[in-house]
Amino acid sequence: MRLIIQVPCFNEEATLAIALAELPRKVEGFDTVEWLIIDDGSRDKTVEVALANGVDHIVRFTKNQGLAKGFMAGLDACLKLGADVILNTDADNQYSTKNIPDLVKPILEGRADYVIGERPISTVKHFSPLKKLLQKFGSWVVRVASGTSIPDAPSGFRAMTREVALKMNVFSEYTYTLETIIQAGQKNLSIISVPVEVNEELRPSRLMKSISSYIKKSIGTIVRIFIVYSPFKFFMTTGLIVFLLGAALGVRYLILLMLSEASGNVQSLILAAILLIIGFQLIMLAFVADLLSVNRKLLEDIQYRTRAIEAKDHRKS
Repeated sequence: MRLIIQVPCFNEEATLAIALAELPRKVEGFDTVEWLIIDDGSRDKTVEVALANGVDHIVRFTKNQGLAKGFMAGLDACLKLGADVILNTDADNQYSTKNIPDLVKPILEGRADYVIGERPISTVKHFSPLKKLLQKFGSWVVRVASGTSIPDAPSGFRAMTREVALKMNVFSEYTYTLETIIQAGQKNLSIISVPVEVNEELRPSRLMKSISSYIKKSIGTIVRIFIVYSPFKFFMTTGLIVFLLGAALGVRYLILLMLSEASGNVQSLILAAILLIIGFQLIMLAFVADLLSVNRKLLEDIQYRTRAIEAKDHRKS
């Protein structure tokens, strides 16, 4: 059994050595434990620090691609290197590595395919009250969209089986954390969370450059993911709401017309007609989107098989 610990990095020379010093070389249940970093276009000495601290594998981007693409590039490399289990952690040493055995244990015991580390968000001192609220709200939305019970969706401390990595495909350019959980729920993968501890903050979060930016990008990511993975539900619900509003205005106009009080309410009739047309179009779009989602699932299956073949060929070589 081979465990590969991947660490996405972007200009992490100040913290990477600290994070790597905490990573284990032996984990119960695995014959080998290897380290891999994803250098996401760093302009400092991140790679030099990684090599000096014994990193086994390096995936490099010449230009910054973002956390989501870095994460997927890491998974692809780990698969080709023959990883049976892939564990993701951060380069800022946010997560306590003593919890790594806790993350991989459910996988080794066959109880889970995907394990997310649950941080004690309410008690983390360097999280502002607003950030705690946003983290909890985001996790709630993901639970609703994915049908899972993961309490800390934004956590980047997570472990997954080879099969899960083969099935992952992140569309978001902002972060992978929310989308991969929703995918796991949609694909009926066994996903659970385990409590983990966090270390003192070494640097500010790069995903949360400002509150307004974080809210805007997070909401945009969640809405986009929900539309991609539940298109029928999204368009049908939206279409019915708009259609019923139009119908209500239309009924109101008819009642006024029967009472001979419709004069001066023609605007309501026009608005009702517009809402009915838009609502009907959205309902029709729901069926078209559902057909497209079937094609997406077929393409994902083809992608899964292609990845599996490529990873198997690399494993043999």
